Amino acid sequence: MESTDVAITIVAMLILAYSLVARSLGRWNLTAPMAFVAVGYLLNVWADIDQSVEQWLLPLAELTLALVLFHDAASVRPRQIDREGGFVGRLLLIGLPLTIAAGFGLAIVLFPGIPWAAALLLGAILSPTDAALGAATVSDKRIPVRIRRILNVESGLNDGLATPVVLFAIAALAQQEGLDARESTVEAVAQIAIAIAIGAIIGFASGQLMRITREKGWSSPTSLLVATLAVPLVAFYGAPLFTGNGFIATFVAGSFFGIALKQGVSQRVLLLPEGLSIPLGDITWLAFGLLMLPSLITDIGVTEIFFAIASLTVLRMGPVWLSLLGSGLRLPSALFIGWFGPRGLASVVFSLIALEQLDRDNDLDRVLATAALTILLSVVLHGCTAVPGATRYSSWVNRVQPRVELGSCKEPLTRGRASPHHHRSAEMDQHP
Repeated sequence: MESTDVAITIVAMLILAYSLVARSLGRWNLTAPMAFVAVGYLLNVWADIDQSVEQWLLPLAELTLALVLFHDAASVRPRQIDREGGFVGRLLLIGLPLTIAAGFGLAIVLFPGIPWAAALLLGAILSPTDAALGAATVSDKRIPVRIRRILNVESGLNDGLATPVVLFAIAALAQQEGLDARESTVEAVAQIAIAIAIGAIIGFASGQLMRITREKGWSSPTSLLVATLAVPLVAFYGAPLFTGNGFIATFVAGSFFGIALKQGVSQRVLLLPEGLSIPLGDITWLAFGLLMLPSLITDIGVTEIFFAIASLTVLRMGPVWLSLLGSGLRLPSALFIGWFGPRGLASVVFSLIALEQLDRDNDLDRVLATAALTILLSVVLHGCTAVPGATRYSSWVNRVQPRVELGSCKEPLTRGRASPHHHRSAEMDQHP
C-alpha cells in the first residue's frame, strides 16, 4: 500500500510541476510525453515498484483511451469537416488500411515465422496517429488552416477505426485462454457488433436527453458537464456487461453523441472529458516508460530498428501520398501530412492491453519491443521536428501559394495542453 501511495504522490507532483511550466517547456520542444516517459523509465531503474502500482496504472491507461476516443468522435461532426471531408475520407478509408497492410507485410518479411495475427497486431498498433503529440504543428498559424484541420480530424478518428483491428488481432493470439484462433476471432467480431449497437444507443439517447433537459430547464451548464463525462463511463464499463467491447462502444457513443449535440447542446460540454484525459494521458506515458520500455528494450535489434524507422517514414508517408493522389494537394503537402503522423496515446494503450492480455513469448516480445521503439522514436523525432518542419513547409507555401492548400476553412480544435481554452470556447459558441 505504501508503494502505491508513494507512486500516486510522485505522479501528482509531476503533473503539477509540468503543467505549471508547460508553455515554457513547449518553446524548447520538451513535450509532456517526453518528460513522463523519461520519468517512468527512471522510476523503474531507481525505485522499487511493486505489482500493486501496475494494477492501477493499466486500468487508468485504458480509461484514458476511452475518454480520448469519446471526445474525438464527439468533436468531429460532418458539418464541421466542411470541404476537408474528402481529404480526411481518403486518409481514413484508403491511407489507414494501406498503412496497416504495409505494416503487416513488412512484419511478415522481417520477422520470419511470426504468426500472421502478431504481424497484424504490430501493423494495427502503429497505424493511428496522435495530433496532441504534434500539437505544435496543428496550432502553428503559419501552416495553412486546411492542412492543420486535416491532420487534426484524421487523428481524431483513426484511433477508433484501428481499434477493431487491434482487438481482432489480440483475440486471435489469445490462446492462453483455452480458445483456438478461430473461436477467438469469432468472439471478437461478436463483441464488436454488440459494442456498436450499445454505443449507438447510449450516445444518441444521452445526447437527446441532455437536449430535452436543457430545453425544459431541468439541468444547468455545470450539471451538463458532469453528465457528459458520465456518458463515456457508461459506455466503456457498461458494454462488457453485455459481452461488448468497451473501447468500440465508447467510440461509437461519441459519434452518436456528437450527432445528437447538433440538436441544441453546445460542444463546450465536452471540456470535462477532454480535461480529465490530459492528466490521465500523462499517467499513460509514465506507464509506458515504467512498464514497457525496461522489459522490452533488451529485445531491440537491427531488425526492430529498421521496422521502426520504416513505420515512421515509408509505411505512413507512402499510403498517405497514394491516398491523396488526385485530391489537388501538392506533393510537399502530402509529405508534410505523412510525416506529422506521430504514434501516441492509442499506440501506447494498445501495446499495454496486449501486454496485459497475452502470454509473453518471443513473438509477442518482438512485436511489443518494435512498437515501443517506434513510439519512443516518434515522441522524440516528431517533438523535435515540429517547429523546423512547420517553418520549412510554411516557407514553401508562401513561395508557391498552392490554391487547394490555401482554401478557406475553419480553425481546427486543437487538443491537449497546447489548446487555449478561451479560444476554444469562442469557436465552440459558433457551433451550438
